[in-house]
Amino acid sequence: MIRVAAKLEYPDFDAQVRQPGAAYLRTCPTPNSEQFRKKNFWSRAAKELHAAYSGICAYTSMYLPEQGSVDHFVPKTINPALAYEWNNFRLASGRVNSAKGNQTHIIDPFLVDNDWFHLDLPSCLLRANPDLDVALRVRINGTINSLRLNADDFYVQERCNILIELARGEISLGFLERRYPFLAKEVARQNVGAQLTQLFCI
Repeated sequence: MIRVAAKLEYPDFDAQVRQPGAAYLRTCPTPNSEQFRKKNFWSRAAKELHAAYSGICAYTSMYLPEQGSVDHFVPKTINPALAYEWNNFRLASGRVNSAKGNQTHIIDPFLVDNDWFHLDLPSCLLRANPDLDVALRVRINGTINSLRLNADDFYVQERCNILIELARGEISLGFLERRYPFLAKEVARQNVGAQLTQLFCI
Protein backbone atom coordinates (compact mmCIF):
# COMPACT_ATOMS: atom_id res chain seq x y z
CA MET A 1 0.00 0.00 0.00
CA ILE A 2 1.18 3.51 -0.80
CA ARG A 3 -0.30 6.96 -0.33
CA VAL A 4 -3.30 7.66 -2.57
CA ALA A 5 -3.91 11.30 -3.38
CA ALA A 6 -7.59 12.10 -2.88
CA LYS A 7 -9.31 13.26 -6.06
CA LEU A 8 -12.08 15.83 -6.34
CA GLU A 9 -15.58 14.53 -6.92
CA TYR A 10 -16.86 14.73 -10.47
CA PRO A 11 -19.37 17.48 -11.40
CA ASP A 12 -22.53 15.33 -11.39
CA PHE A 13 -21.77 13.48 -8.16
CA ASP A 14 -23.96 15.63 -5.96
CA ALA A 15 -27.04 15.17 -8.14
CA GLN A 16 -26.42 11.50 -8.91
CA VAL A 17 -25.34 10.23 -5.48
CA ARG A 18 -25.32 12.70 -2.57
CA GLN A 19 -28.75 14.23 -3.02
CA PRO A 20 -30.73 10.99 -3.50
CA GLY A 21 -28.70 9.43 -0.68
CA ALA A 22 -29.46 12.31 1.68
CA ALA A 23 -33.14 12.13 0.77
CA TYR A 24 -33.17 8.42 1.61
CA LEU A 25 -31.38 8.93 4.93
CA ARG A 26 -34.01 11.47 5.94
CA THR A 27 -36.60 8.71 5.70
CA CYS A 28 -34.36 5.98 7.13
CA PRO A 29 -31.51 7.46 9.23
CA THR A 30 -29.88 4.16 10.25
CA PRO A 31 -30.28 1.60 7.46
CA ASN A 32 -29.02 -1.92 7.92
CA SER A 33 -26.91 -3.65 5.28
CA GLU A 34 -29.90 -5.06 3.40
CA GLN A 35 -31.64 -1.68 3.31
CA PHE A 36 -28.47 -0.03 2.04
CA ARG A 37 -28.19 -2.61 -0.74
CA LYS A 38 -31.54 -1.45 -2.06
CA LYS A 39 -30.39 2.19 -2.06
CA ASN A 40 -26.85 1.79 -3.40
CA PHE A 41 -26.71 5.15 -5.13
CA TRP A 42 -22.91 5.06 -4.72
CA SER A 43 -22.77 2.48 -7.52
CA ARG A 44 -23.62 5.31 -9.91
CA ALA A 45 -20.16 6.71 -9.14
CA ALA A 46 -18.23 3.47 -9.77
CA LYS A 47 -17.15 4.28 -13.32
CA GLU A 48 -16.04 7.79 -12.39
CA LEU A 49 -14.22 6.49 -9.29
CA HIS A 50 -12.27 4.05 -11.46
CA ALA A 51 -11.36 6.84 -13.89
CA ALA A 52 -10.41 9.32 -11.15
CA TYR A 53 -7.92 6.90 -9.60
CA SER A 54 -6.60 5.56 -12.92
CA GLY A 55 -8.00 2.13 -12.13
CA ILE A 56 -5.57 1.53 -9.25
CA CYS A 57 -6.98 -0.30 -6.22
CA ALA A 58 -6.36 1.85 -3.14
CA TYR A 59 -5.35 -1.16 -1.04
CA THR A 60 -3.39 -3.42 -3.39
CA SER A 61 -1.90 -0.67 -5.61
CA MET A 62 -2.72 -2.92 -8.57
CA TYR A 63 -4.56 -1.97 -11.73
CA LEU A 64 -8.17 -3.13 -11.95
CA PRO A 65 -9.04 -3.90 -15.59
CA GLU A 66 -12.69 -4.05 -14.63
CA GLN A 67 -14.63 -1.32 -12.88
CA GLY A 68 -13.72 -2.47 -9.39
CA SER A 69 -15.94 -1.72 -6.41
CA VAL A 70 -16.78 1.29 -4.28
CA ASP A 71 -15.37 0.76 -0.80
CA HIS A 72 -16.75 2.89 2.02
CA PHE A 73 -13.64 3.52 4.09
CA VAL A 74 -15.79 4.31 7.11
CA PRO A 75 -18.38 1.52 6.88
CA LYS A 76 -21.80 2.84 5.96
CA THR A 77 -23.57 0.93 8.74
CA ILE A 78 -21.25 2.56 11.28
CA ASN A 79 -21.65 6.10 9.94
CA PRO A 80 -24.60 6.29 7.53
CA ALA A 81 -23.99 10.02 6.99
CA LEU A 82 -20.86 9.11 4.99
CA ALA A 83 -22.53 6.44 2.85
CA TYR A 84 -23.07 8.80 -0.08
CA GLU A 85 -19.98 11.01 0.31
CA TRP A 86 -17.24 10.95 -2.34
CA ASN A 87 -14.44 11.54 0.16
CA ASN A 88 -15.39 8.32 1.97
CA PHE A 89 -15.06 6.22 -1.21
CA ARG A 90 -11.95 4.20 -2.03
CA LEU A 91 -11.53 2.30 -5.31
CA ALA A 92 -11.06 -1.35 -4.35
CA SER A 93 -11.03 -4.77 -5.91
CA GLY A 94 -14.10 -6.79 -5.05
CA ARG A 95 -11.93 -9.32 -3.20
CA VAL A 96 -10.41 -6.66 -0.96
CA ASN A 97 -13.75 -4.96 -0.36
CA SER A 98 -15.30 -8.26 0.73
CA ALA A 99 -12.39 -9.00 3.05
CA LYS A 100 -12.53 -5.51 4.57
CA GLY A 101 -16.24 -5.66 5.35
CA ASN A 102 -17.10 -3.45 8.33
CA GLN A 103 -13.63 -3.49 9.89
CA THR A 104 -12.52 -0.10 11.18
CA HIS A 105 -8.84 -0.69 12.02
CA ILE A 106 -7.71 -0.72 8.38
CA ILE A 107 -5.09 1.90 7.50
CA ASP A 108 -6.50 4.62 5.26
CA PRO A 109 -4.77 4.72 1.84
CA PHE A 110 -5.26 8.50 1.92
CA LEU A 111 -3.12 8.74 5.08
CA VAL A 112 -0.55 5.94 4.75
CA ASP A 113 3.11 6.89 4.33
CA ASN A 114 4.88 5.46 1.29
CA ASP A 115 7.53 3.67 3.37
CA TRP A 116 5.20 1.87 5.79
CA PHE A 117 4.70 -1.22 3.61
CA HIS A 118 7.66 -3.16 2.18
CA LEU A 119 7.83 -6.04 -0.27
CA ASP A 120 9.84 -9.14 0.55
CA LEU A 121 11.62 -10.64 -2.45
CA PRO A 122 11.41 -13.16 -3.95
CA SER A 123 8.40 -14.26 -1.86
CA CYS A 124 6.39 -11.19 -2.95
CA LEU A 125 4.85 -10.97 0.53
CA LEU A 126 4.07 -7.63 2.15
CA ARG A 127 5.80 -6.69 5.39
CA ALA A 128 5.76 -3.75 7.75
CA ASN A 129 8.87 -1.59 7.55
CA PRO A 130 11.02 -3.04 10.37
CA ASP A 131 12.32 0.42 11.26
CA LEU A 132 8.88 1.62 12.38
CA ASP A 133 7.77 1.58 16.00
CA VAL A 134 6.04 -1.52 17.31
CA ALA A 135 2.55 -0.03 17.54
CA LEU A 136 2.58 1.10 13.92
CA ARG A 137 3.95 -2.24 12.72
CA VAL A 138 1.08 -3.96 14.52
CA ARG A 139 -1.40 -1.72 12.66
CA ILE A 140 0.25 -2.41 9.31
CA ASN A 141 0.37 -6.16 9.84
CA GLY A 142 -3.24 -6.04 11.01
CA THR A 143 -4.21 -4.36 7.74
CA ILE A 144 -2.26 -6.89 5.67
CA ASN A 145 -3.89 -9.79 7.50
CA SER A 146 -7.42 -8.40 7.52
CA LEU A 147 -7.38 -7.62 3.80
CA ARG A 148 -5.72 -10.99 3.07
CA LEU A 149 -3.02 -9.27 1.04
CA ASN A 150 -0.63 -12.13 1.77
CA ALA A 151 -3.09 -14.91 2.57
CA ASP A 152 -4.84 -14.63 -0.79
CA ASP A 153 -2.54 -16.31 -3.32
CA PHE A 154 -4.16 -14.29 -6.11
CA TYR A 155 -2.42 -11.11 -4.95
CA VAL A 156 0.90 -12.76 -4.14
CA GLN A 157 1.05 -14.52 -7.52
CA GLU A 158 0.09 -11.36 -9.40
CA ARG A 159 2.93 -9.43 -7.75
CA CYS A 160 5.40 -12.17 -8.67
CA ASN A 161 4.06 -12.49 -12.22
CA ILE A 162 4.36 -8.77 -12.88
CA LEU A 163 7.93 -8.62 -11.55
CA ILE A 164 8.86 -11.65 -13.66
CA GLU A 165 7.43 -9.91 -16.73
CA LEU A 166 9.53 -6.86 -15.86
CA ALA A 167 12.64 -9.01 -15.48
CA ARG A 168 12.01 -10.61 -18.89
CA GLY A 169 11.56 -7.24 -20.53
CA GLU A 170 7.93 -7.98 -21.37
CA ILE A 171 6.79 -4.79 -19.64
CA SER A 172 8.58 -1.50 -19.04
CA LEU A 173 9.33 0.30 -15.80
CA GLY A 174 7.00 3.04 -17.00
CA PHE A 175 4.18 0.51 -17.31
CA LEU A 176 4.96 -0.74 -13.80
CA GLU A 177 4.81 2.80 -12.42
CA ARG A 178 1.42 3.43 -14.06
CA ARG A 179 -0.26 0.12 -13.28
CA TYR A 180 1.55 -1.23 -10.20
CA PRO A 181 2.94 1.82 -8.38
CA PHE A 182 3.73 0.00 -5.14
CA LEU A 183 5.83 -2.58 -6.98
CA ALA A 184 7.59 0.20 -8.89
CA LYS A 185 8.34 1.98 -5.62
CA GLU A 186 9.78 -1.20 -4.11
CA VAL A 187 11.93 -2.00 -7.17
CA ALA A 188 13.39 1.50 -6.88
CA ARG A 189 13.76 1.45 -3.08
CA GLN A 190 15.52 -1.91 -3.08
CA ASN A 191 17.44 -1.11 -6.27
CA VAL A 192 16.79 -4.62 -7.57
CA GLY A 193 15.84 -3.94 -11.17
CA ALA A 194 18.97 -5.58 -12.54
CA GLN A 195 18.81 -8.45 -10.04
CA LEU A 196 15.22 -9.56 -10.70
CA THR A 197 16.30 -12.32 -13.09
CA GLN A 198 18.53 -13.83 -10.37
CA LEU A 199 15.92 -13.35 -7.65
CA PHE A 200 13.29 -15.21 -9.65
CA CYS A 201 15.74 -17.73 -11.16
CA ILE A 202 14.80 -16.77 -14.71
